[in-house]
Amino acid sequence: MWNYSEKVKRHFFEPSNAGVLEDANGIGEVGSISCGDALKLFLKVDPDTDTIVDSRFQTFGCGSAIASSSALTEIIIGKTLDDALKVTNQDIAAYLDGLPPEKMHCSVMGAEALRAAIANYRGEVWAEDQHEDGALICKCFGIDYGMIERAVRVNQLTSLEQVTNYTKAGGACKTCHEKIEECLSEVLSAMAAEGVIDTIPAPSCPVAPSAPVHKTMTNLEKIRVITATIEEMRPMLQRDGGDIELVDIDGDSVFVNLHGSCVGCQMSSITLSGVQERLMTALGKPVRVIPAQAA
Repeated sequence: MWNYSEKVKRHFFEPSNAGVLEDANGIGEVGSISCGDALKLFLKVDPDTDTIVDSRFQTFGCGSAIASSSALTEIIIGKTLDDALKVTNQDIAAYLDGLPPEKMHCSVMGAEALRAAIANYRGEVWAEDQHEDGALICKCFGIDYGMIERAVRVNQLTSLEQVTNYTKAGGACKTCHEKIEECLSEVLSAMAAEGVIDTIPAPSCPVAPSAPVHKTMTNLEKIRVITATIEEMRPMLQRDGGDIELVDIDGDSVFVNLHGSCVGCQMSSITLSGVQERLMTALGKPVRVIPAQAA
């Protein structure tokens, strides 16, 4: 179980500025619901002063994603666009009194959404909206070279594990690990040449010449894996008075029902996100877990 600060808990249970901003003139979207995390950030910018006068967000993801999005809006309201562009994911994490290493990707998603929203306001094409040939590193989560490079530079990352924690790249099927290591090596070499770092750290773990590839599952095999994974998680929920039931599987969408204390619980979104991540790890591909009642 991860340890969350009181500020993370507050911003999750009582998020600031959640919802749609109808008169927004800058909108940034990053992530994908099918990949487990998505953020849509709305900005209202005063064109006379280039100041962010209001901001709202819509987030699909875990508690840390909601808290990071909420904190981001509080940080940027009142800032000029130039000052807002100086905000990093480290600023978001610091504002929340820290995030677990495995959840730092939530703060990175916030920083990416901010830059996308400002680009949208300025009429610019956000780099993440058009992947150049070879730039897409992790197909499971849609993470490209540019996002990994920014995360490495801002956070001084030196290992594959850290890159996964900060971007989610390589966290599902793992076939992109070799590409991530190559990207990490190139960025660290550039940082060393620029004098940003003194030495280039050795890779944290060796990369096999050819990464293992998950064989394609039949529908029956997929159903068995999903059923077994959910059954493994049920005892944990039952100990807290809750439960989960598999209702249906439609392509990459898994429909479930929560029962007992899980119904209406403020942490239900975290529960579903946890189930989704476990399923993606077991299947080696992105899936979406959806409450059957909401379908």
